[in-house]
Amino acid sequence: MPAQRGVGLIVLVVVVGLVVGSLLGELLGAMLREGWVQDFLTRGPTIGLTSPATVDLRFLSLTFGFALKVNVVGLVGVVLSALALRRL
Repeated sequence: MPAQRGVGLIVLVVVVGLVVGSLLGELLGAMLREGWVQDFLTRGPTIGLTSPATVDLRFLSLTFGFALKVNVVGLVGVVLSALALRRL
């Protein structure tokens, strides 16, 4: 019988998979020659606020920003981390 997992653990595993996968994608992209393989591994859409949003209340200024860069190796990292979580 599988153990109960909280949403926090699942989100943590997905985020760790994205981070590790994206780092591996950047490392692979730096080691490969320029070409379509490097572009395929390292390029992907950026989702989020690409330029930060600022709220100025005269006495307090808040700046919000969030961007998620997704690439192929990052998605592979998410799949591998999900499989690892399933085996735990």
